[in-house]
Amino acid sequence: MKIQKILLTQSYTGFYFDDQKAIKKGATTDGFMYVGEPATPGFTAIRQSGEAISVQIVLEDGIVGYGDCAAIQYSGAGGRDPLFLAKDYIPLMKKHIVPLLVGKEIDKFRPLAEWLDKLEIGGKRLHTAIRYGLSQAILSAVANHRRLTMAEVVRDEYQIRGKKYASVPIFSQSGDDRYTNVDKMIMKEVDVLPHALINNVETKLGKHGEILLAYVVWLRDRILAKRTRPDYQPVFHIDVYGTLGLAFRYDYDKIFAYLLDIEKTASPFRIRIEGPVDTGDRQGTFDALKKLTAMIDKAGSHLEIVADEWCNTIQDVVEFADAKAGHMLQIKTPVLGGVNNSIEAILYCNKKHIGSYCGGTCNETNLSAETTTNIAIACRADQCLAKPGMSVDDGFMIVKNAMNRVIAIANDRAEAKKVQK
Repeated sequence: MKIQKILLTQSYTGFYFDDQKAIKKGATTDGFMYVGEPATPGFTAIRQSGEAISVQIVLEDGIVGYGDCAAIQYSGAGGRDPLFLAKDYIPLMKKHIVPLLVGKEIDKFRPLAEWLDKLEIGGKRLHTAIRYGLSQAILSAVANHRRLTMAEVVRDEYQIRGKKYASVPIFSQSGDDRYTNVDKMIMKEVDVLPHALINNVETKLGKHGEILLAYVVWLRDRILAKRTRPDYQPVFHIDVYGTLGLAFRYDYDKIFAYLLDIEKTASPFRIRIEGPVDTGDRQGTFDALKKLTAMIDKAGSHLEIVADEWCNTIQDVVEFADAKAGHMLQIKTPVLGGVNNSIEAILYCNKKHIGSYCGGTCNETNLSAETTTNIAIACRADQCLAKPGMSVDDGFMIVKNAMNRVIAIANDRAEAKKVQK
């Protein structure tokens, strides 16, 4: 089956583009907006509307595959590709990429996705958002053509054998509304929570980490008081965006002592801390996470470090996993480009017994969320992000409902095949 045409339209994401550099420098808010000048190239404001490019791949038989080219909330930070605006990239895609894809055979996902991911235009690889959206549409088109779920296509092409399709723990993020949104998470019995968006030392962490510690006390007590069954035991996962390094001036003994303190405070719940240190460069951040992970393991602590910034490619994932620079790696799906890379990253982490977090960003769409949920199920990720958005309900609904639908139909089809045999 060949690609007949590709349609591109401007779309909107479930959140916004935020200038992380300006926020870390202390930008203040005015309502939902930020005050001040942006600090990252490409931004015209510290917070601006999130955009995507929707891709529709139309096959010869009229079947359509869908995907969305989307970029992360903090575009241009942590070694990631720059701001992704539809007006800049639709003309490029129409001129240079669509003509290369029209007429291509699309009976399988993996070969075409891998070819696309390596494609260069003018000596440069495509923006990660373009590779992300086009590969989603390819996977969707193959699945629709074969009358399978995307999860089934992934398992078939990557030869993932064994267990039945099963739920993956869902991680929901609160955004700045880290109190009301936690109540929503408790009511919906979210598996992992709350993210909390601790991205500023002065206002969210505290000069000595005291604000975050107080928040963990509240979080612990709130769940204990409001859960409706005693065996609801969510994992705490808090993203601190490198602020521990800033607050403790990269004194690793002090950071380590603080991590032990926060683990004790969270008890009886397990806790993960994402991005405790970001030195502003890949090697420094890699070394810091490797050092902290080793210190925690040596102490017999059960706290887990999660790597995010600077773990941007499949090669980075392999290196971070091999060196154990973190107990869990966020496979930040839009940042890795083609979703074929996310598949390989999850499988590699699982092989190395490193936590595989099929993540992404609040600044995605329902289509990209459903695609990566299929991938998380197929590859048996350890955790899957509820996305897009920061209001809990929308992202959790999209991911959880997609997960339940895919598991039901894929397992039903597998059982029917067994009966036929």
